[in-house]
This record gives sequence, C-alpha cells and structure tokens, in this order.
Amino acid sequence: MATWIFAVFGVALALGVPIAGSMMLGTLAPVVLGGPGASIGQLVSNSFNGADSTPILAVPLFILAGVILAEGGISRKLFNVFAYFVGGLTGGLPCAAIMTCLFYGAISGSGPATTAAVGAMAIPFLVELGYNKTFACAMVATAGGLGVIIPPSIPFVLYSMATGVSTGALFLAGVVPGFFIGVCLMGYAFYYCKRNGENRQKIDERLTMLRSSGLFKLLKDSSWALLSPVIVLGGIYTGAVTPTEAACVSVVYSLIVSLFIYRSIKPKDVIPFFKNSVKTYAPLVFVIAFANAFGRVLSLARTPEVIRLYISNNFASTWTVLTMIVILFLLLGMVMDTGPAIVILAPILLPSVKVFGVNEIHFGVIMVCCLSIGLVTPPFGLNLFVATSLSDIPPMTIAKQSVPFILAFAVALFLITYVPWFSLVLLR
Repeated sequence: MATWIFAVFGVALALGVPIAGSMMLGTLAPVVLGGPGASIGQLVSNSFNGADSTPILAVPLFILAGVILAEGGISRKLFNVFAYFVGGLTGGLPCAAIMTCLFYGAISGSGPATTAAVGAMAIPFLVELGYNKTFACAMVATAGGLGVIIPPSIPFVLYSMATGVSTGALFLAGVVPGFFIGVCLMGYAFYYCKRNGENRQKIDERLTMLRSSGLFKLLKDSSWALLSPVIVLGGIYTGAVTPTEAACVSVVYSLIVSLFIYRSIKPKDVIPFFKNSVKTYAPLVFVIAFANAFGRVLSLARTPEVIRLYISNNFASTWTVLTMIVILFLLLGMVMDTGPAIVILAPILLPSVKVFGVNEIHFGVIMVCCLSIGLVTPPFGLNLFVATSLSDIPPMTIAKQSVPFILAFAVALFLITYVPWFSLVLLR
C-alpha cells in the first residue's frame, strides 16, 4: 500500500500538481484501493487536526515580523554596525553582509526574507564600491540560507510540530551551527577579495563617512534593531514566553520600533503587511494540513516501520546512515521547498535514525541545514530567484557563482553532521 501512496504522490508532482494537492491524492489512494482504515471522513478530520495547532501560529507571526522589519529598513542599520567594526579588513564589507544575514535571520526566520531584506540593501552598496555584482548576489543568496538555521527558525517550528521535539531546544541547537556556517562563508569571501582585490579608496571613503558620526551614535541608532532577537530569544530561553508567544512579542516589538521609534513605516502600511504575510503562509498551511493526513495514512500502511527495517538491514553504522540522509536531503532540497520536505519526511525518518543513536534534535539540525542549501541550488532554489529579482541577473548565472560558497557551506554541513557537539553543546 505504501508503494501506491508514494507512486500517486510522485506522479502528481511530476505532472505539476501542487505539493498539497499531490499529498491529498496520495492520501486518497488507500481509499480507492480499499486500504485499512482509509476513508474520506478520515482525510478531512486528519487535515483539520493538522492545521488546528497552537505552535503553528508562530509561523505566520514570525513571517509578519520579518515583513515589518524588512520594510522598516532594519537591515541597513544592522549592516552599518558590522561594517563599522570589520569594514577596514580584507573582505570586510562582504563579511559584514554575511553577518547581517546571520543577525537578520534571528529576526525573520526565513531564508528568502533574509535574502530579500539584506540583498536589497547590500547588493547595490557593494556594487557601488566596486565588487562584482554576480559575486554579491551569489554571496547574499547563499548567506540568506542562514535565515532558516539561526533561531527563531520557521523550519525548526515545523520540525517541532511534525515530531514533537521541543521548539526551544531546536532554536538553541541552531545557534552554533548557524554561526559556524557563517564563518565558513566569510572565509571564502575573504579568499575571494584577497585574490581579486578591492577598491580600497572607495571603501575607505565610505567607512570614513560611516565612522564620522562616532560609535555611540551608531549604536544608539541601531540598538532597537539589535535588541529584537535578544528580546525574542531571551524570552524563550528564560521561560518567560513560549515560542508562539515569542512570535507575538516579535510582531508587537517590530510594529513599535518601525512605527514609533524609527518611523520608517506608516500606519496605513500595516494592513498590506498583514496581507503579504497571509499570502506567504496560506500555501504552507495547506501543506501542513494535508501532511498530517498523509502521515496518518502512511502510518496505517506501516511505512515508518518498513523504512526503519530497510535502513537497519542495509546500513551497518551511524556514519553511513547519516551520509545517506544528507545526500537524500541535498537532492530533495533542489526540487522541494524546506517546509513541505520537513513536514513530510521528518516523522517518517526520525524513528529510523534514532535506532542508530542519532539524537532527535541533532537530526533536526542536520535536516534544516541540508535543506537550506537547497535554497540556493537550481532548479528551484528560492533564494536564487529572489536575488535575480534584485539584480536582473539570470538564476543560473548566480548559481554558478554560488558554487564556491556552497562548497564552503557543505564543509560546515559535514562537520555539523558527523560531530553532534555543534548541535548539542548549548543544551548540555
């Protein structure tokens, strides 16, 4: 029965049916074939149960907070702070852009949102200072993937919802891997600038202008932006708020800062922000709803048990299992968005890898890191298309320039995969 379910699902995807519709058709396969416990009533009930979840409210709220802060020009303020400190070094300004992606990811929780917010500011700025435009696009598109690793991360919320693992623990586990990947990306940016040179005259002139106002004024102007992730994540880790409540705090804080402190948006802009957030979230909620029904049917068909037995009978060590999982996720990330991939595969594969002693939190970090690379790999890398919209450079041209950054990302990924310390050190 499981074979038929996946066959219908795969054929529907190949024919261009949306992921939510493909899962619905796969779920209906046992109904048509008379599978155990399968009925239209169960499909409807399981779908509603999948969408009726308090933790899932964190997803649209974090999306909304990211939209508000992006329109509020927060990324420019963050970039100025990092540029002040590292701009004078070789590759300093590209590294400042990567640092901004890291920090902005702690606000938006989304890869494409991070790429759009930082790229809209950083790409024209870097090009003006003499950096290659394709290089700048490739760097921001790849670093934008950090937005789904650095907490608060929307994929971590989805993984938590799909598996029951603590959202707060996942957020904490993503901190060290996210920063480590960022350091690897900055390492290549330094190498590129060292090898190809920089227009130091233009850079020094711009840094002189930036530093002329003094560090105190710069920090004062940027402090509200810098405090955003501190307030949200601090509230979660101190136990003051749940992740869902933290998402509400993030929205309120974003509105206060953008409307009344920076005054970078107007009250009339707020309603369109809500509309944009709903448009972004609506397709995902259908995927989540049908994924619950899809998973229920797979459970009735004993699919997780079949996969667990297959893996335990054909793989001899944890190392080989993790290698297979990483390859699977890297390939899947090329053709499927992060959210659907997590809600479909996480509950199926987690029982299998736990047999080999893989920690459930570490597995979530591996999964999200692998799929985040998919945001910048063709043919469906969302960050590539966001960078294209910002620069008018074809996605494949950006993808080719992204290869060295992806390799740097991959080096960090394999270390994170085989050394659980990166994911678990803050939880001990």
